[in-house]
Amino acid sequence: QVHLAESGGGLVQAGGSLRLSCVASAAPSRTYAMGWFRQAPGKEREFVAAVAWSGDATYYDDSVKGRSTISRDIGKTTVYLQMNNLKPEDTAVYYCAAKSVSYYDSGVYTRPDRYDYWGQGTQVTVSS
Repeated sequence: QVHLAESGGGLVQAGGSLRLSCVASAAPSRTYAMGWFRQAPGKEREFVAAVAWSGDATYYDDSVKGRSTISRDIGKTTVYLQMNNLKPEDTAVYYCAAKSVSYYDSGVYTRPDRYDYWGQGTQVTVSS
């Protein structure tokens, strides 16, 4: 069992930046592929970014590509999402997710149904 705790959300003006953090408890994050998703009111949960357990591979949705960076600190079991040049359409609850993978699996995963564990989410609000 893995417990995920997100932090770093808040209210920011358009053009501003935020860094979201996700701390994984229990098992070392090195054996988990991680991802960030978001859900705006009245919309389905959507993929934002993902990182392989090794940290070597990353993948971004087109809506945040070039403005966001996902990274992980394996030793401290934390995954980050740095978001720059935020837009009002980035407003949503952001969720961290973990997928248990083998040592040899360096893939990234974009579908929410591929993930095993989810955090409670952190609200990001971007004002225009």
